[in-house]
Amino acid sequence: MEISNVYVGGWFQRTMLQLSEIYDFLRDCKTQLKQLDENKLNEFRRSLEIGKIDYGVAGVEYIEFTTALNIKVKIFEDGLIMLNNENVSENTLFHDIDVVTDYYENKLSPAFNYLFSLGAPVPKELAHIETVYPYFIVCNNSSKEEINMLLSRTEKQKYFEFTNDKYDVIRGDKYYFINNKKQTLGNIERYIEEQIFIREYKGQLHRYLNLHRIIWEKIDEVKERANVKGADIVKFNTKLEGYAKTINLIDGRINQMSTYLPTREKIAKSDKELSEFLSISGYRYETLKDTLDYIKHLWSMTKNYVTSAQRLFNDLQASVTNKSIGSLTIVTSMGVGASLIDLFTESAPSFSAFGFVYFFALAIIGYVVNKLMNVIARSRKYEVNDIEYDKDIK
Repeated sequence: MEISNVYVGGWFQRTMLQLSEIYDFLRDCKTQLKQLDENKLNEFRRSLEIGKIDYGVAGVEYIEFTTALNIKVKIFEDGLIMLNNENVSENTLFHDIDVVTDYYENKLSPAFNYLFSLGAPVPKELAHIETVYPYFIVCNNSSKEEINMLLSRTEKQKYFEFTNDKYDVIRGDKYYFINNKKQTLGNIERYIEEQIFIREYKGQLHRYLNLHRIIWEKIDEVKERANVKGADIVKFNTKLEGYAKTINLIDGRINQMSTYLPTREKIAKSDKELSEFLSISGYRYETLKDTLDYIKHLWSMTKNYVTSAQRLFNDLQASVTNKSIGSLTIVTSMGVGASLIDLFTESAPSFSAFGFVYFFALAIIGYVVNKLMNVIARSRKYEVNDIEYDKDIK
């Protein structure tokens, strides 16, 4: 069985501006951002072991470069990245997959993460999500029995099979096996690019759906308390502020996604070599559009939900503040009362030792009363009034 190539890839929102920055970094280790450490940039660039670099256009602009490990890297202006290991064989297949994966995770990704480390942060809920890559294994004129045997070494279940006179595709969960019968490698790569984009786009939307569920439940946990101590209101308000910040960051990422889909769809559907593939799976672009709109609506609801929760706890905080002011009024009134006693009675203490004791006694009483009122306000439970809803299925 002849295995010619192994591909791995991913997608994260970029533009031609970031592509130009990547090109400057890869070519000359240059950046316009003086805040980035020059020594670190040089160290990251050396670790990439870059060979030849090309800048081209194929529907969208892209950079392509080779490495000392015989890995070819292709980076597109919309953020799609594809790595190709040509030095593969059936006997060393999984080691060859590990080589290209290691380069992606431990060399390329850290370099780009540092290059784009300034500006709006990636929400922590997204920063440490484990990525499940799609691996594409290209064979030449292999039988279905050989491919199925190879599939059995990776995954037990077949999810999809597509066959025409030019190539066959058999896929499991994260492994795609492409049997090239009489197709150019360039056209095979175009198919792989589109599959990586569709899979990664869908995967990001699914992560945003799950994050919506998690954050909504966290807001619920704060908001659905029937009573809350005055001392805990600030703590809950801080939590809600953190959720609001995360929601705004993720909302921005989701809104960016709508700019990429139409371009990819237009380029893919204008490619005659992909027409047979698109006749089966072209509906996915429309499905992705619908799913994106659905996720946008969910996050709009989540944004409104956290805003209403913040407003609710801000009102409670204002109520606690008003009661604290009332406590101070009581203490002040006691002081005024003591002054009136001095003014209208003959028993007012004179400037003597007893007078000093009387003064300090009033001060201590005022202090104790003020502290007592604060403790009462902080320990008092305030009712959280909110409208209750039946949860819809999301």
